[in-house]
Amino acid sequence: MWIPIFMGYLDLEGPFKFDNQVKPSRAQLPLVFWREISSRAETRFLRAWFPMTAMASLPPSKRRRTSLIEGESDSIEASILRESPVVVFAHGAGAPSTSDWMIRWKEMLGKALHAVEVVTFDYPYMASGKRRAPPKAEKLVDFHSDVVKRTVSKYPGHPLILAGKSMGSRVSCMVASREDIDASAVFCLGYPLKGMNGATRDEILVQLKVPVIFLQGSKDGLCPLDKLEAVRKKINPPNELHIIEGGDHSFKIAKKHLQAAKSTQEDAENRAIHAAATFVSKFLGRG
Repeated sequence: MWIPIFMGYLDLEGPFKFDNQVKPSRAQLPLVFWREISSRAETRFLRAWFPMTAMASLPPSKRRRTSLIEGESDSIEASILRESPVVVFAHGAGAPSTSDWMIRWKEMLGKALHAVEVVTFDYPYMASGKRRAPPKAEKLVDFHSDVVKRTVSKYPGHPLILAGKSMGSRVSCMVASREDIDASAVFCLGYPLKGMNGATRDEILVQLKVPVIFLQGSKDGLCPLDKLEAVRKKINPPNELHIIEGGDHSFKIAKKHLQAAKSTQEDAENRAIHAAATFVSKFLGRG
């Protein structure tokens, strides 16, 4: 239906729907029409001029290519869709993908990157539901790679981001180094640089061929920051470190530190995820 409005016409794209299925009286019709016109006009305006905002408000299943306005806007949205990454997010050694920590960071990653999906999974040793010690990271690479390949086949053409918590970040780096995996970047959340015997586990990092960002707590005993800085100098691709001041291996900050810094746990984590998203955006055509 086309309704004349001022000096032009507005395509209402379908019939009116009245609240509670009750047809308004003749006296109410002008108000109902104006409310509907205003709502639809605002939606079209936002989608035309703020396509990323409009896309971010939709669930992944609804993010499809649609014609917004004739010509240019359609190609703009198609470009945004192509740049929206898919993220494969691996858990750490001691907690599954359903832990509160993983769920919270999964949501933050998805929002910060405007991801089409953030895929989480459980390694086989964790999937049984019984708490067991993990095998060596190298033995998890094939399973992790299969998850990545299935995800990529589901979202062809989208950039791939590999992310991981602690052990999961180490395995993610191993997967990113495989010839049959084409990742745009790696997120390392609490990378376990220090091994059980105190050795520096940097072999896989210096072999990386894709950009990597480290989010590390300043009080993380598994990753001395001075040693990480030394390793970063040996990494060829672009890399960055964001330090969560006062944070431990899971980024938890002591209350007294937060009070002294006049900050909150949420603020610190938001700064970290923003830094990571800004870094990665440089390699997704958004920088």
